[in-house]
Amino acid sequence: MARYDNRNTLILGAGRSGLAAARLLLERGGRVAVVDEEWPNDALATFSTEGISCLTSDHDHLPDGAYDLVVVSPSFGLTHPWVQTAQQRGLAIISELELAANYWKGEIIAVTGSKGKSSVIKCMADILTLANVPATIAGNYGIPLCTRVLELPNAGEGVIAVTEVSSFQLEHTRTFAPTLAAILNIQADHLDRHDTLEAYSALKHKIFQAQVAGKATAFLPKEISILGVPQGVPVETFGTKPWDTWRFYNGAVVHGDLSVKVEGIFNNKVLGPAAALITAMMTHLKVEPAIIEQGFAQFQPLPHRMQLLGECNGVRIIDDSKATSLTATQAALKILGDKVHLIAGGRLKEDDLDFLDLELSTAVTQAYLIGEAEGPLFEAWQDLCPCQRCGTMDVAVAQAMAAAKPGDILLLSPGCASFDQYPGMAKRGEHFKTCVAQHGELR
Repeated sequence: MARYDNRNTLILGAGRSGLAAARLLLERGGRVAVVDEEWPNDALATFSTEGISCLTSDHDHLPDGAYDLVVVSPSFGLTHPWVQTAQQRGLAIISELELAANYWKGEIIAVTGSKGKSSVIKCMADILTLANVPATIAGNYGIPLCTRVLELPNAGEGVIAVTEVSSFQLEHTRTFAPTLAAILNIQADHLDRHDTLEAYSALKHKIFQAQVAGKATAFLPKEISILGVPQGVPVETFGTKPWDTWRFYNGAVVHGDLSVKVEGIFNNKVLGPAAALITAMMTHLKVEPAIIEQGFAQFQPLPHRMQLLGECNGVRIIDDSKATSLTATQAALKILGDKVHLIAGGRLKEDDLDFLDLELSTAVTQAYLIGEAEGPLFEAWQDLCPCQRCGTMDVAVAQAMAAAKPGDILLLSPGCASFDQYPGMAKRGEHFKTCVAQHGELR
């Protein structure tokens, strides 16, 4: 019997991961209640019919009950009153990812990091598919691992779960032990939840904590500490330096006598380290170099992540709405190089606005600023590149399309969260595309 069978469980959060966990525990003979402050539309009726107790409670009060397990959805931080109350009651607390990993019978490879992990996960899953290796995407990418346990035969036996892992999910993991695990990068992000970069980094390192010597490998950029990797678990580095185990250099990933050509979006110094990690993990899984090369060449970027929408009046249109930090905007500008008309702004997530000086002065023809950050960004950037205060997306696009010349680039890379004007970054990217289409046909 698995350790979480037949438990009396309270699940915090009625979102996608919470409900996936509820269904898995119910199948394993448990008694399950799900609590949220506000339930999504018709979910109450749906899950009540499945035998799941649906509870509603205010922010400060965790429901009473004879629970012996609490599963925490990613949106509930360590300081949430419900989590703290569960700790005070001495209840076992795990994440949905931890729960799923205890039932998943296939192999798990996992990547965490601040930026770019979704693209890495998708590229690896695409390559495994090209190699005819049974694989499925799971985790923070959008499909909870609990869902994969339920929907795949024999809980995924013989299948590789290519898993994107967030710092939120790692807060409550203990035995999650990927065969191959990596930290792609660490940048200042989610500090509103984790307080300090040190605390955030420590959570990222939890991806290695349960790996077993002789059965696992850890992958890290050279500049990230190996503290937290269990003794005996080998560490391989990836990046662009001669001393990296897996090195992106001159359009290829090199490793000893191996050289894997990188074509497409990963073929630059900014995303090259990601290509090195992908090559490393795929090689460990015995995928042939030619298949890895094919995967790079065929890879299509995810929506809103340096996504080329086409050309409008001779201007290349790129949607990078997923760039919700200024570090991500900096990376986009490094990739593109010059002739960029940049739309930036939204709700700032950081205080340091000055570190893009070089990229703004060399790559940006003009910046068009929107949202709550319009004023602060104007004050910080006006001496580095021409800046216009536009307020809204439609005004910014109109100004940019009027100024841009054929051969120029119009880039939406906000460097900020979207929640001042949009319900999420996807809606922001969609609105950007709609606004551009008003000025000509996208080809």
